[in-house]
Amino acid sequence: MTFDKRTIRDADVRGKRVLVRVDFNVPLEHGAVADDTRIRAALPTLRALLGAGAAVGLVSHLGRPKGPDAKLTLAPVAKRLAEFLGRPVPLQPDSVGPQVEKTVREMKPGDVVMLENVRFHPEEERNDPAFAKQLAAGFDLYVNDAFGTAHRAHASTEGLAHLLPAYAGLLLEKELVALGGILDQPEHPFVAIIGGAKVSTKMDVLRSLVPRVDTLAIGGGMANTFLLAMGRSIGRSLAEPDKETEARLVTDEVEGNGKELLLPVDVVAAPSADAEGASGAAIYEVDEVPSHLAIVDVGPRTIDRYARAIRNAKTVFWNGPLGVFEVPAFANGTRRVAELMASSGATTVVGGGESVQAVEEAGLAEKMTHVSTGGGASLELLEGKTLPGVAAIPDR
Repeated sequence: MTFDKRTIRDADVRGKRVLVRVDFNVPLEHGAVADDTRIRAALPTLRALLGAGAAVGLVSHLGRPKGPDAKLTLAPVAKRLAEFLGRPVPLQPDSVGPQVEKTVREMKPGDVVMLENVRFHPEEERNDPAFAKQLAAGFDLYVNDAFGTAHRAHASTEGLAHLLPAYAGLLLEKELVALGGILDQPEHPFVAIIGGAKVSTKMDVLRSLVPRVDTLAIGGGMANTFLLAMGRSIGRSLAEPDKETEARLVTDEVEGNGKELLLPVDVVAAPSADAEGASGAAIYEVDEVPSHLAIVDVGPRTIDRYARAIRNAKTVFWNGPLGVFEVPAFANGTRRVAELMASSGATTVVGGGESVQAVEEAGLAEKMTHVSTGGGASLELLEGKTLPGVAAIPDR
């Protein structure tokens, strides 16, 4: 698909101070960055701006702080980014204020500074105009490269675009072209694999995908609600009985549109969904799950059905694990889908969230056509919703 928003390619940034909204909401362990996928994803934009003679300020959130929180400082992120860029990335003591503004105004081309966690201020999530004005102080241009938060109308994702000349970064463009292409012009056969724990968070996505796909494969905890709606016994498995009617409606829509619906035909069930349950795990047909066990993964016959669909596909979209993949014994279904997609030859798009973690852990991210950095944002885009952070950027 074509991208009609202004991008940094349309901007003359030489000698300008550019504020870039990045999504550096990354996992931390022992005070260090545990997964730098999102930091690496922003590097093309940052290198392009620096190479063109800009000074760059970075604004991001991290976690959900209720005010300043030393555990959610961006210091480890600034340290990791400095290693990638090969230049210092000093962390500012705050995201706004006289000291930050003074530092910004003194920046020279090639300088990079990182503002402290923008969500230390509640005004950020309220999209407070006065706070957005403070963030903008000293900057000449604004670039949004944070696809993962583009579905939020916050001060740093939407408000700033009305105060400074606004442009899309290269990552934001890449995400929207890849995901928009799946919506507008997917090559057929098109297979969508949707997993995860709760069907309630993905019902709109499922309904949006039904008219577009040839095959809809459903796994993970959300498949249990569909099995329940079909009268299957799911034992002590995670499910949402109040969503059975909606699940039946999706099933009817798939069949009414002449599409293929792939639900588990066999499963791995265990006494508990943690590592201790692994010793008691076994494979069962979906109508034979004992009442004292919980479904924790898809079974081998189900994986074979998914495999046939993926091998025949020209486009595959995947969002959400197919089992309790954080427990290695229950990660087989999720890992196999990643492997099948990586070797399929189709256009393969991994739609954010835990699916990204799965392909990264399997070392297969480079084999995918596109791995999205935004879970919620990619789902809302597929639902057909307008993303405020994108809408605020002027068209070319």
